[in-house]
Amino acid sequence: MNRNLIFPISLIAGLTAVALQPAVSATTTDVVAKYDKDNDKTLDWNEVKAAAAAHFDRLDKDSDQTLDSKEVAGVIGPKAFAAADTDRDGTLSKDEYFALAEKLFKQADVDHDGTLDSAEFSSQSGKALRRLID
Repeated sequence: MNRNLIFPISLIAGLTAVALQPAVSATTTDVVAKYDKDNDKTLDWNEVKAAAAAHFDRLDKDSDQTLDSKEVAGVIGPKAFAAADTDRDGTLSKDEYFALAEKLFKQADVDHDGTLDSAEFSSQSGKALRRLID
C-alpha cells in the first residue's frame, strides 16, 4: 500500500467513527422515554416527581437531605434558587425542590392535560424542568 495513503485513510476512518457516535446530550424525546413508566410517550407529575427525587439525591453530594447553591450549580440559577428557597435558609429541601419542579411542570403543560410531551419539554419551562430531573 502506498505510504502516502495510510494517513488519509486512517483519518477518514477516525472521523467516520466519531460522526457515527450518538450525541452526548439527550434529546427531549430521550428524556421522556427514559422516565415514561407507562409508555404513553408523555410524563405525568408522578413520573416527573420520581425523576426529580432521584436527581435531588444524586445532587446531594454531602447527603444532608438539602441542596446548597454549589450542589445545584448549572442546574438552578441564583434567582430561581432564591425564589425556591422559601424558608430562606440558603438550601433547598426536597419539598422546596419539588415545589420548583411542580411550578415548571405546570408552566410547561401548555395544553393543561396533566402530562408533558417532547414538544412541551422543548419550551423554556420544559428545559428548566429537564435540568431538575435529568
